[in-house]
Amino acid sequence: MTTVPVLGIAEVVERTGLSAHTLRYYERDGLLLGDVDRDAGGRRRYTERDLDWIVVVSRLRATGMPIRDVKRYAALVRSGAGTEPERLQLLRTHRARVQRELDETAAHLAAIDHKIGIYERSA
Repeated sequence: MTTVPVLGIAEVVERTGLSAHTLRYYERDGLLLGDVDRDAGGRRRYTERDLDWIVVVSRLRATGMPIRDVKRYAALVRSGAGTEPERLQLLRTHRARVQRELDETAAHLAAIDHKIGIYERSA
């Protein structure tokens, strides 16, 4: 008999920084790779694999990937082999958007640094 480390929702909240509400939403909205196991009392039991995927989803969301794209990505991963080209395209498109946002933020930061330099020289 193999034992799979099992985490309760409180442990997943602590390890990910996400709220229990967000975790339940991810599950309900089809963002996870499968159904989360339940114990006899109906309490969620997450595996390390679940936790790893939750981290991926939270990073995609934190970088602005729309829910519909995260759902699509999760569906492709669940579909397995043969979907890699579509997964790759989805991630490349998202990466390009994140890179544009980073470049824009860097330009804003440079302008702020320029103004700081002016004020520091005049002080």
